[in-house]
Amino acid sequence: MTDASVRTRLNALAPALRHFHSALLDFAKGEYEFLHGPVGGPFELYSLVMNHPDFQWLRPLSGLMATLDEVLDAKDRTLSQQNVSDVRGALGLLFAESDTRFADFRAGYTRARGDARVRETEAGWRAVLDSLDA
Repeated sequence: MTDASVRTRLNALAPALRHFHSALLDFAKGEYEFLHGPVGGPFELYSLVMNHPDFQWLRPLSGLMATLDEVLDAKDRTLSQQNVSDVRGALGLLFAESDTRFADFRAGYTRARGDARVRETEAGWRAVLDSLDA
């Protein structure tokens, strides 16, 4: 697989993961608002995401997405099938019940799975991930 084809495929995955993250963030915001009242606006939401424990479960996915963006933005790096394998492995660990490092993420994700937008956006990134080896 050439650099260009890997880059194209991973470039398709990045926005799919952002849509999924956005759906999870909206779910977390809804949980927060149920308990604490409305969030005052985007700046308050940003502060909550960065500092409030109710949003911390999203950090592993945020970090994975940031790393993927860094890899894709590095113009002097040739991408290979190994990069696809690395992304697949990182996502696998995030959702693996056996990995205790991401238990908080999985607990939040489990709560959010009842949300239709979360399910839809998850199906989207999983379909892109499945197509990476095609």
